[in-house]
Amino acid sequence: MDDVPLPYQVTQARDETADTVTLTLAPTGTGLLAPFTPGRYALVHALGVGRIPVPVSRIDRHELALTIRSAEAVSAALCALRPGGRVGLRGPFGTGWELDRAAGQDLLVVADGLGPAPLRPLVLDALAAPQLYGHLNVLVGARTPDDILYAQQTHAWSAAHGPPHCAVTVECPGPAWEGPVGAVTALLDGARFEPANTTAYVCGPVETVRAAARALLGHGLPAERIRVALDSFPDGDAGHDERPRPEDVLLSRNGGPVVGWDQVESPSSPAGPGT
Repeated sequence: MDDVPLPYQVTQARDETADTVTLTLAPTGTGLLAPFTPGRYALVHALGVGRIPVPVSRIDRHELALTIRSAEAVSAALCALRPGGRVGLRGPFGTGWELDRAAGQDLLVVADGLGPAPLRPLVLDALAAPQLYGHLNVLVGARTPDDILYAQQTHAWSAAHGPPHCAVTVECPGPAWEGPVGAVTALLDGARFEPANTTAYVCGPVETVRAAARALLGHGLPAERIRVALDSFPDGDAGHDERPRPEDVLLSRNGGPVVGWDQVESPSSPAGPGT
């Protein structure tokens, strides 16, 4: 893979929340990146500022969409771009969701925080080929109603009778919120799936990933059919825990960002507080 980023131009910038933007990017030269698949990520170069890894949130032939939350200098610079702005892209990197391995099965998508972004291409691919899968469940969590990503599409799914079966919960509701309140894992009880014939896809903050994976194990899903990824790429060292943390495994260039839960936590690992 070439180490030189290819030039891309912003064709659309959509504000998703107060601090999160979706950029649609198209190549400006003759060079094209290799095709992306859902779950893989690009290294995005904000010219003159730096680079960050960002999973793709939509794949449309040569165009890519990236959903970015403003959190530091590079992401802030990217979120400030408008149509006509330029970035450099490298990729694709990492592992993907591997939706093709779930043909004939129910699909359980659990997304919290920025998690809907990396999972969105998977959901769109599943909706485009409903004959290949059983029940499609999309469970979304957010801190407040204003933090729900792709709110219009998500609310339309939840108001319809499916597919997909979609449910949304928030932790801090406002006075106008009429939906569920609490952690996204609480939505599992209303999902439509047969544990023996289901693959789950989980993306969110590390606490959500851990809680959802353990809840899914409790519902009878085997660890190797629980595919997980973090919703961002946090900094920090690996700590001093003898057991690998989910974030350590998921941040590995060779092993992530998407892995099976069996690669993260063995059945014999203790599940005490803070683990």
